[in-house]
Amino acid sequence: MPQRSARKKGAGYLDGQLLIAMPAMGDPRFARAVIYLCAHSADGAMGIVINQRAPNISFTELLEQLNIVPTENRINLPTGLHAMSVHLGGPVETGRGFVLHSADYFKAESTLPIDEGVCLTATIDILRDIAKGTGPDKALLALGYAGWAPGQLESEIHANGWLNCPADLELIFDPEIDGKYQRALGKLGIDPIRLVNDSGHA
Repeated sequence: MPQRSARKKGAGYLDGQLLIAMPAMGDPRFARAVIYLCAHSADGAMGIVINQRAPNISFTELLEQLNIVPTENRINLPTGLHAMSVHLGGPVETGRGFVLHSADYFKAESTLPIDEGVCLTATIDILRDIAKGTGPDKALLALGYAGWAPGQLESEIHANGWLNCPADLELIFDPEIDGKYQRALGKLGIDPIRLVNDSGHA
């Protein structure tokens, strides 16, 4: 992952933007996926899927599994944590947690600033802070991430696998996961129904 000192955005790179899967996406893991791109350079790309729930686990259960919060203390967690979803961030390193969050939380040794208002932290400390109520104002926890080798994402975009658009905090951190795909397309002025009907036609 790029170091903080090297976060100058290169021309043509899409870090800090959303990738939206086209309906004809061949990889079922990314069907209707909306991905926030955390890093994109000549070395490849890395992003977090923001609209897929991890099955069979809640945020509070994850805190218990990691021994951050004992079961008997679950009732003492900050308001809102019980409703917080765990996301499937992508197919790479699915046993590892990544937290996209607002920039009001920052740890110099572990937080990567991505774009205005959005950072990424991948250490257990942020989960402890969230459980104590001292974490970021907005957060999205994902297991795993999406990764691309050098030139791979560019090839997929060129082959009409992805659209991209500017990200916004409201869309990234909205707990209503199911509507994010339509809302992301709406940012581009695209009606998903038309996109499905028009795909495959010359």
